[in-house]
Amino acid sequence: MDIVAVTLLAGAVVGYFVLAGCDVGLGMLMPFVARTEAERRRVVRAAAPYFLGTEVWLVGTIGVVAGLFPALKTEVVTGMWPVFTALLAGWLLRDAGLWFRGRWASAAGRGACDVGITAGSWTLAVALGLAVAGLLADGALLSPFALACAATVAALFALRGAAFGAERLVPHEAPAPVPAAVGAGAAAAAPAPRSDAAESADAAARATRPLARAALVGALLTAGAALLPGGAALDRPLLAAALAVPLVAVLAATSGLSGPGLARHTSAAAMALVPLLVAASVALPVAAVPASTSALFWLAVGPAVPVMAVGQVALYRTLRRPAPAGGFFG
Repeated sequence: MDIVAVTLLAGAVVGYFVLAGCDVGLGMLMPFVARTEAERRRVVRAAAPYFLGTEVWLVGTIGVVAGLFPALKTEVVTGMWPVFTALLAGWLLRDAGLWFRGRWASAAGRGACDVGITAGSWTLAVALGLAVAGLLADGALLSPFALACAATVAALFALRGAAFGAERLVPHEAPAPVPAAVGAGAAAAAPAPRSDAAESADAAARATRPLARAALVGALLTAGAALLPGGAALDRPLLAAALAVPLVAVLAATSGLSGPGLARHTSAAAMALVPLLVAASVALPVAAVPASTSALFWLAVGPAVPVMAVGQVALYRTLRRPAPAGGFFG
């Protein structure tokens, strides 16, 4: 049953990294891809309501840890409480900015929300990187390995957001007005010009290669720092190396070998490999769970997992389209 529980936990974290990487990474890049008010509104509409669905996996991860891994909660979460406190603060700050930006009429209020979105997204990404580093380094958070690992994970989040923004920030097309004297056939043939420039989407697309290169350099530095004293404390180093190789490969592909057109797929693969590497290379502290607690957990969670998976796939496919022109968040 331990392997099933570990698989469920790893799957929940993979789901969060791959899906939430889109909106968290886009929030990190907001100052670089959105220079005008219209572009900033488009970024908010692109991230929302996507972030509401992807946070299901973070909540699910917390539930799995609380229900099936009480020792992990005690030894890791409690041992790295500053990291998880920062993670919670970044999560709340980012979400507050997304929720309230459209409610402010003043430029100052919207600017404060923009700062919250960007700062919260960076805090969330770096905190998750430090959490990964802490798991791989037996709780050490101030070593060269931990800092390199946190920087690499943050770069992966930004890369994922850039790939997402290249699709999601493309403006909607509006039909051109047709004079009344023009026939229906001509109206059907009339072109549909863009309602606004696609500079935000272009900026996100241009960012994929440098971000992939930054993540690739970070991954190589992290691998080197893992061999230093006080570096990674791995229980299964060969499995870690086996998963690090494809991570480097997909980043190399995105950094120029295949071009940014594949960034949507390669960034997702890179994000998925990070939690898998942790799950495969570190023996998570597992304590016996009472049979009644385990049975109640699986009865409650088991039927929900396939529904969550199908719903998230549908959400991702739907929200790859350009962000809407208006709505509650914009």
